[in-house]
Amino acid sequence: MSEYNPSQISRVKRVHRRAAYDFKTVHGILDAAHFCHVGYVIDDQPYVTPTLHWRDGNRLYWHGSSASRMLRQVKTGVPVCVTASLFDGYVLARSAFHHSANYRAVMAFGKAKLIEDPAKAEAALKLMMDNLWPGRWEELRPVRAQEIKATTVVTMEIEEASAKIRTGGPVDDEDDYALPIWAGVEPARQIIDPLVADPRLTDGIPIPDYLE
Repeated sequence: MSEYNPSQISRVKRVHRRAAYDFKTVHGILDAAHFCHVGYVIDDQPYVTPTLHWRDGNRLYWHGSSASRMLRQVKTGVPVCVTASLFDGYVLARSAFHHSANYRAVMAFGKAKLIEDPAKAEAALKLMMDNLWPGRWEELRPVRAQEIKATTVVTMEIEEASAKIRTGGPVDDEDDYALPIWAGVEPARQIIDPLVADPRLTDGIPIPDYLE
C-alpha cells in the first residue's frame, strides 16, 4: 500500500482537488513541519496541545513530562487527531473575498499509546535526535534512568491521514482581472538563523558537522 484509504473522517470535502492521500506527500509534510498539534477529549472537553513530533515509517511519536495532563490522557490508547501545517505565503487577490494563503497541511488519525518499556522509550528518543542531528546522541552523556522515568513517550500508528495543499496565485472573478490592482503571492518560508553558542560553552569546542 502506498497511500491511505480515507474514510468520512479524513477525506477532504472542500476543494478536494487540493487533497493528497499518498504516503510520500503526507509523510513529507509531517517531516518538514517538526511541530504538531494533538487533539483529544477529556470528559467531553476538547483540548489541542502543541508539541514536537517525529516519525518512523507509518508511526508518529511525541513526548513530554510524565506529569502532563495531555500525556496522561493519550497514553492509554485513546483516539487522537494530529495536525501539522506549513505556511508558504499570503495570496493577494483583486477582491477581499479571494485573498487566501498557500500552505501544506496534514490531519492524521490513530490511537495514542504509551511506550512502557524504558529501553523502547529511550530508542524512540534516540530516533528523534537522529532525525534532527545525526550523530549527536553518541556525543551526549548517557541518559539516566530517572530521566527516562520522568519522560513519557507516546506513539501512534497512523490509521488514516490526508494532506491538503494550496499553491499558486490568486483565483479571481473573471471580470476582476482587468482591474488596476496589484495581485500575486507574498511568499513565506521557515529559516534557521545563525547559531548562538551557550555563554558557558568551554572555549575551543568546535561546531559539530551536523550543524554546519
